[in-house]
Amino acid sequence: MTDALVQIDDSALEELAAHIEGRRSDDVISTTIANGELTVRVPALSLVGMVEFLRADPVCKFSTLIDITAVDHPEREQRFDVVYHFLSMYQNHRIRLKVALRESETIPSIHEVHHGANWYEREAFDMFGILFTGHPDLRRLLTDYGFRGHPLRKDFPTTGYTEVRYDEAQKRVVYESVNLVQEYRQFDFMSPWEGADYILPGDEKSSK
Repeated sequence: MTDALVQIDDSALEELAAHIEGRRSDDVISTTIANGELTVRVPALSLVGMVEFLRADPVCKFSTLIDITAVDHPEREQRFDVVYHFLSMYQNHRIRLKVALRESETIPSIHEVHHGANWYEREAFDMFGILFTGHPDLRRLLTDYGFRGHPLRKDFPTTGYTEVRYDEAQKRVVYESVNLVQEYRQFDFMSPWEGADYILPGDEKSSK
């Protein structure tokens, strides 16, 4: 029964992929279906037009922007994949758009199509350093104003940068050097209960 349901879902996504390729053939690099979701790769210059199409087309109706994020591939010439997730509540479909970018390239903002993209794009800029052209207020969102670097890049160091905190004794914000000792990076993957030499409240029954 499960296999049959998966086959039905994939069939619907295959039809959707064929529809998108038929209507926007110049804007589609490739389509793939995995885990019940359709992924469409598009060039950066076609992004806004594709997003507008996916929202307005009656077969698609992807009216809800779920998320914008990125993946860092430092070994690739096109280092970043900027990833967009959309939901069609009308058709009960999800779609993922991917745009590959070189580190020096920019990507157009989609905030005029989906106003909710504003902070998602700011987060991607903050964490990865990706520049969204046409964004009304592209500045850091999660890190401090004086922060250097982009924490979700795979070459971002764990030491050598500064952190910000409020010092109660000095009654002011202070900047301190980040220095993670080697022991901090040792992970034993034990649960909080493993290795304990005492019985936690409520676990008495396990000792009987």
